[in-house]
Amino acid sequence: MSNHNVNDVKPTSLNRMIGQSAVIEQVRVALDASHMDGQKFPNALMVGPPGVGKTQLCHIIAAEMASDVHECLGSTLSNASDLFALLLAAKDKDVVYIDEIHSAPKKDIFVTLLLAIDQMKVVLSGKNRSPQSLPLANFTLLLSTTEEYLVPRPLSDRCMLLRLGYYSNEELTTLLLNRVRSLGWDIHEEILPQIAQRSRGTPRLGLRLLQSCFRCCRSEGESTITTRHLLRACELEQLDELGLGPTEQQYLGIVAEGPTRLNVIASRIGLPSRTVSEVTESFLIRAGLIGKDEQGRRCLTEAGHRHLSESQ
Repeated sequence: MSNHNVNDVKPTSLNRMIGQSAVIEQVRVALDASHMDGQKFPNALMVGPPGVGKTQLCHIIAAEMASDVHECLGSTLSNASDLFALLLAAKDKDVVYIDEIHSAPKKDIFVTLLLAIDQMKVVLSGKNRSPQSLPLANFTLLLSTTEEYLVPRPLSDRCMLLRLGYYSNEELTTLLLNRVRSLGWDIHEEILPQIAQRSRGTPRLGLRLLQSCFRCCRSEGESTITTRHLLRACELEQLDELGLGPTEQQYLGIVAEGPTRLNVIASRIGLPSRTVSEVTESFLIRAGLIGKDEQGRRCLTEAGHRHLSESQ
């Protein structure tokens, strides 16, 4: 086995990217127009849940444009000076990528970005000096977020919107198969749809489980990943057939007793109510396993009852 980590190989061109067909077509048209006119790629805001390929898409765009990437997390921009350094390092047609832009702690970050893309300059100021304007290169600003509502409209309205969504099990199976072949791993391909089914529509989770299967295989000194290794990986990570972890399984067990209020569920699980509503419940609702009654109590759906009976 030549590679030992699922991230040792990644798609580097748009043609190699699986899923997100509408977004890929948007990007393809923008790339073709940029190449035809000799212009930079347009500024863009990538929106979508965690783990569906926003950062990967940024690097593919940069590779297609033969441009350098200057990237950071929004939360690391503690003040405008941090942003100045990032923007001033970029050359014409380079990509400046800010991941999780909504986590930028200060409003002046957004003001600086607006000035940068509108007037291609930054303004340096200090206590003992007058403001100094510095020109910027004609770079591409790529932003990504999981919380679209936290990005100021004046900024998002100036960007092409790329909305990424969850993957189908078929898309995930193809993605996993391509990755396995690129890695040079031996695997019984019939387990790939089973990994996809446990991935919640999220490539990052599918690749993580694939890596766990690989670890289980190599821990036994074997070189071919089989169903036994998948089952062992799921046992170690306490995942059921839908990829539900222990907390979600406990949640379903509580709600199976009857309609239950959120604060009661949170108390019994031992987590803050907000964590339960924003993290634990999100996939359970999306998968149609739970619903809410008129009093806002959580209740098991028919699909939820069926999943519990099948997993016991």
